[in-house]
Amino acid sequence: MRRRALIVDDALFMRNYIKGILERIDFEVCGEASSAPEAVEKYKELKPDLVTMDIIMPQIENLDGVGAVKEIINVDPKANIIVISAVGEEPVVKEVLACGAKTFLVKPFKPDRLIDAVHSLF
Repeated sequence: MRRRALIVDDALFMRNYIKGILERIDFEVCGEASSAPEAVEKYKELKPDLVTMDIIMPQIENLDGVGAVKEIINVDPKANIIVISAVGEEPVVKEVLACGAKTFLVKPFKPDRLIDAVHSLF
């Protein structure tokens, strides 16, 4: 059975880039979200095996990517979340990892970095 992924990023081109990489390693992209609240709702609905999460997105309902990571982990403490963000400052990285994200990739990234991160989880 193919593993399923939810891709969260406010930029369509980035969602498409990540989707192409995940499909190459036989993931089914079961959903996409462009905001943090949408990400949390889609996670609850779809229960994917993997989430790629941008953390810098327009705040909606006072929820950003970090908040979405926290909420998803509250729903499912075993959620596999890979944060992918242009902001790679150490405090931000430490915060999302402390919240339960499994790994952190800094944009821009090469496809092999994401593939390696996914393979480390499965």
